[in-house]
Amino acid sequence: MKPRRKGATSPPAARHPRKKPTMEALLAERGIVRSTLAGIPKRDRADVEQAVFIGAWRAIRNGRYRPNPNDDPRDALRKWLHGIAWRQAAKYLDSAWVRRCVLDPQPLSRLRGIVGPSLDAQVEARDLLRAIERLEPRHQEILLAVDTPETLSAYAAQRGMNPFTAASRLRIARAMLALRIQRWRR
Repeated sequence: MKPRRKGATSPPAARHPRKKPTMEALLAERGIVRSTLAGIPKRDRADVEQAVFIGAWRAIRNGRYRPNPNDDPRDALRKWLHGIAWRQAAKYLDSAWVRRCVLDPQPLSRLRGIVGPSLDAQVEARDLLRAIERLEPRHQEILLAVDTPETLSAYAAQRGMNPFTAASRLRIARAMLALRIQRWRR
């Protein structure tokens, strides 16, 4: 057994005995779980509900469901499931996918007026191509090689050079392009 630090306290002991309700008892309380998950979009609600019941069942199997014996068994189970559903809903709403999701009932309606890239993007792309055009040919070659599907090491192997040399040349070419763009925009 590991020696304890001075002043360390032990975790609180479980105060109540373990209970093992059946899966049917859990599923009978589906209404409280669904009402707790009401704020979640319908398309994802069934998945989060499933996560609630899987989490509750695992907790029961691991002995973490310990309701107060003085409480009504059904009320205790409902409160416990409500807590699990609340935490699963919070996990869902805090997930990166949900935070960055932009829903639009008519996703293509915004695109009707737009035919191609914006005028600003076209002008900027032309300026960038002019800046690349003004670079030395060796810098142009390595910068344009990055856009091909082959890797930088495959590019280096085709030309009989060390991959680290190719990476160094790419870094130098990028620096030269950045310098060219910076001078040109002043």
